[in-house]
Amino acid sequence: MEEHNASVVPLQEYDFEKKFDDQEAIQWMQENWSKSFFFSLLYAAVIFGGQRVMKERRRFELRRPLVLWSFTLAIFSIIGAIRTGWYMSNILFSSGFKQSICDRGFYNAPVTKFWAYAFVVSKVPELGDTLFIVLRKQKLIFLHWYHHITVLLYTWFTYKDTVAGGGWFMTMNYTVHGFMYSYYTLRAAGIHVPRPCAMFITVTQILQMVMGTIVNYLVYKWMQSGTCLSTMENIFWSTLMYSSYLILFCSYFYKSYMITPSKSKGD
Repeated sequence: MEEHNASVVPLQEYDFEKKFDDQEAIQWMQENWSKSFFFSLLYAAVIFGGQRVMKERRRFELRRPLVLWSFTLAIFSIIGAIRTGWYMSNILFSSGFKQSICDRGFYNAPVTKFWAYAFVVSKVPELGDTLFIVLRKQKLIFLHWYHHITVLLYTWFTYKDTVAGGGWFMTMNYTVHGFMYSYYTLRAAGIHVPRPCAMFITVTQILQMVMGTIVNYLVYKWMQSGTCLSTMENIFWSTLMYSSYLILFCSYFYKSYMITPSKSKGD
């Protein structure tokens, strides 16, 4: 695996970031990534079984736990976006757009190696979002649980191979989740958030899917000349995932904001 780009301007590194053993983390994921299927099946059983259990029960309020949950994920996402965004910005401005796409040093650079692993691991606790929906008897839409399952499966599958494009994928997701969970925190706290804010978040999600699709195409294009390291298998699953997200998020935006207002919590 290639080292991080030497032309990048040195960034301030924290001890826990420098001491993180990325090689051990990657090896663990190579040996255990298939456990993501177990977590996905367990998740599906819990949420759909939970819906049946809650059908004849009164909803739980859970306002305070939801505020704490959303706030914790918001802070985690914001810090992750700052750290990974810092690294990606340096790559982009010092080495150009193509290198920012093909860079694989994101997985082992002192500043980002911890946050790359934290990103993929966080997709397991993030499944807890749906428990709040089930226990509070809110509407559970297909986009929500489909998104959670497929992101978990894809990120664990991808991290083990440290393929090109990962820096863009993770940085975009951290950034969007920073906005999204901040919005959820305010809503859970009973603070009125203007409707355009919810629309803005969905638009950022759509733009993330558009950019993800573009990154996939460029990785495929430059992979042919040996510039970007990836696999056809990864390109296929990633393109399928981002394309389906783009369709689903556009549909969600149309139904939620172009037809009738929606109060349901989408991801």
